Amino acid sequence: MALSGVIEMTSTTPILGVMLGLAVGIDYSLFLLNRHRKQLKTGMEVKESIALATGTSGNAVLFAGLTVIIALAALNLTGIGFLGLMGTMGAVAIALAVAIAITFTPALISLVGMRVLNKKERAALGSEQSRHDAEQPKNALVPVFATKHPWLATIAVGALLVIASLPAGQMRLGLPDGSSEPLDSTTYKSFQLVSESFGPGANGSITTVVTMPEAISEDEKLGLQADIAEKMFALENVSAVLPAAISDDNKTLLFQIIPEQGPATEATENLVHDVRDLAGSIDSEFGGLLGVTGMTATNIDISEKLAGALPLYLGTVLALSLILLILVFRSILVPLLATAGFLLTVFATFGAVVAVYQWGWLGFLFDVHDPGPILNFLPTILIGILFGLAMDYQLFLASGIREAYVHGKSPKDAINYGIHLSRAVVIAAALIMVTVFGGFAFNHLTLVRPIGFGLAIGVLIDAFLVRLILVPAIMSLLGKSAWWIPKWLDRILPDVDVEGSSLQHKR
Repeated sequence: MALSGVIEMTSTTPILGVMLGLAVGIDYSLFLLNRHRKQLKTGMEVKESIALATGTSGNAVLFAGLTVIIALAALNLTGIGFLGLMGTMGAVAIALAVAIAITFTPALISLVGMRVLNKKERAALGSEQSRHDAEQPKNALVPVFATKHPWLATIAVGALLVIASLPAGQMRLGLPDGSSEPLDSTTYKSFQLVSESFGPGANGSITTVVTMPEAISEDEKLGLQADIAEKMFALENVSAVLPAAISDDNKTLLFQIIPEQGPATEATENLVHDVRDLAGSIDSEFGGLLGVTGMTATNIDISEKLAGALPLYLGTVLALSLILLILVFRSILVPLLATAGFLLTVFATFGAVVAVYQWGWLGFLFDVHDPGPILNFLPTILIGILFGLAMDYQLFLASGIREAYVHGKSPKDAINYGIHLSRAVVIAAALIMVTVFGGFAFNHLTLVRPIGFGLAIGVLIDAFLVRLILVPAIMSLLGKSAWWIPKWLDRILPDVDVEGSSLQHKR
């Protein structure tokens, strides 16, 4: 928020920073606090427990934060300045959240002391039962739904996510116009007044300029304007063409093309392309150079550029995901499975956003009274943030599974153990995220609402369906092969020790 005083940014950017800082800041502190409480229950001293929690869970938080920071910073790959700045400022918010989690949170826990446990937990300290419950998750080897019915879980969740993804195939990017604003806002009222009085196209005129190689004589002005305007008027979806002005040097002619439909419609988008396609005809007949500008055309151009950059960005994020997970889990299939799960999360989230904001489903609940195109930078933002969060949940769940497998448990027992170990904290973290992001789905800013909704739905899908059911179910079907890795690759990979297990072994 302070940086907005010295760096020019869109009004959405600081709100995105607040949204991320709130959700991630609470979650990361929760991970440290959860580890600290468990260690205290085993009889560890407060100071030693804080140090170990910071060295283990704090290390994991640092790694998880870095994945989100990298994903957000990669928004600069789109080549869109304001979007890159949004990513950079979001990354700054995450960096601050990580710094606070591994410095301020331990200091605060130190001041609280043993009061971090309730009276009943403090009274039970030192007992064998308390130590056992803290060291081993309750019902550690009891089968979870994913391992009890792996085929059912895989087919049911997979089918649900594929169906949810179907609307994403019809996603159309753009910027919402005044019709998307709240019904009682002056923006919406003025948009409707203009539409009713002059037609919806009056809200999104297309500014067109024709530059001639030589100055036009007074006798030729009207005839040339009329001829060019006639060619423009012959295009589909044109309500009117206004010869607006001629420059002082008599070389540049300005036209205002009024579409029949509003600025955010597909018909107006097609019209912008049709006007540009006239360039060849204007050049051959009149020798003029045609150009199209104005907010309507600019929004369409930015949307198309972002849509074109989306595959590159998604590919970069997926490649990064594979590399990070191979390093952490020393496996080939688990990272592939986790990345495929992330891809399903992304498309299912896109599908939900399209259904609500483009098709108008449940519009009464989310105040979508005039459905329109999806916010052009929303898919890129969603991919970046959901990638980081998905890797967080995968890290906290799969690290427990891997640890149990390495220590001799069977593949299914290891999955049950890991899920029972981390499920509670992952569910709590996901619910915090959903609550924070969901609150922004009802923000007063129209641009912020779909971001909050998309992130809330994305976290809900990824945490509860993909990480807790789909991925463990397929891992259960794969058995030991889930943890296979070529020996030559295992030898050259560095030991990143994300969970700080070496610190625990030293104890």
